[in-house]
Amino acid sequence: MVTPDDIFRIADEAAFETAALEVFRRQAAACPPYREYLARIGIRPEEICTADAIPCLPIELFKTHDVYCGGGEPEAVFTSSATTGMSFSRHPMRSLGLYEQAFRASFRTFYGEQARWSLYALLPNYLRRKGSSLIYMADRLIADCGSGGFYLDDYDALLRAMRDDPKPKILLGVSYALWELAERYAPKLENTVVMETGGMKGYREEIPKAEFHKILCDAFGVGEIHSEYGMAELTSQAYSQGGNVFRCPAWMRVRARDVNDPFDLLPAGTRGGLNITDLASWWSCAFIQTQDVGRVAADGAFEIEGRIDHSDIRGCNLLVQ
Repeated sequence: MVTPDDIFRIADEAAFETAALEVFRRQAAACPPYREYLARIGIRPEEICTADAIPCLPIELFKTHDVYCGGGEPEAVFTSSATTGMSFSRHPMRSLGLYEQAFRASFRTFYGEQARWSLYALLPNYLRRKGSSLIYMADRLIADCGSGGFYLDDYDALLRAMRDDPKPKILLGVSYALWELAERYAPKLENTVVMETGGMKGYREEIPKAEFHKILCDAFGVGEIHSEYGMAELTSQAYSQGGNVFRCPAWMRVRARDVNDPFDLLPAGTRGGLNITDLASWWSCAFIQTQDVGRVAADGAFEIEGRIDHSDIRGCNLLVQ
């Protein structure tokens, strides 16, 4: 029987396949919204024999249902950010220890031990609300690093602290705040990884990612912009170390689907909606049909190209009544 700890020991495709099928069968029985969704689309869980055949739950269901199979009360409920008039997604997290295990393991996969870094977080819109999984993650990683901190809008203090810090640094910022820092100060950052997360959140115009990254590279004097990809509905994160090409930890997979038929998976390199399997989402649903659009390469790396404009995709409203 696969345990949560086993998820972080996955080392090859065979182990991922075995774990994914076991997690699917448990969640198909124990997670009520997922169980109902499978019934409505005519899926018999016992007939699913491969990880690619596992149906993904439309992410909109996190706004209308408790996607949870944790039994007792969750230790936390993470919520998504939303613009005015939009509803929030809710992700009950039974075990904060499991969440911490996931984000620390993801970070180590791509950046090594936290203690070698200082982490500076420029996440003003996340700090101003409750329930952000990103703030929780950044706070624990800052503590693991032993240096860095959160900065709301005091850019002078941020730049002073980074200038006086001899360690390699990560500047993790929401996109619009990094753009504002670049425009107002254009500081040349030394020994620093600039990592953007999230979008403009309505504060700035959305522009093509390559154009935005060039603005930041020119202002900060760095060769590439890293990115963190996560969301309230997931437990794990993927990272891009340049070029908007993201890679997943071993327990996470991304596949592209036809935007007009969510049950039709597309070949490598084809543009489509993104499905994510995140086996660390042990107590909710590990199989998510997102509203992001992109391409997935044969080796599993993926690119984000934007959002699906309309939500009237077959399957997305089967439980939203």
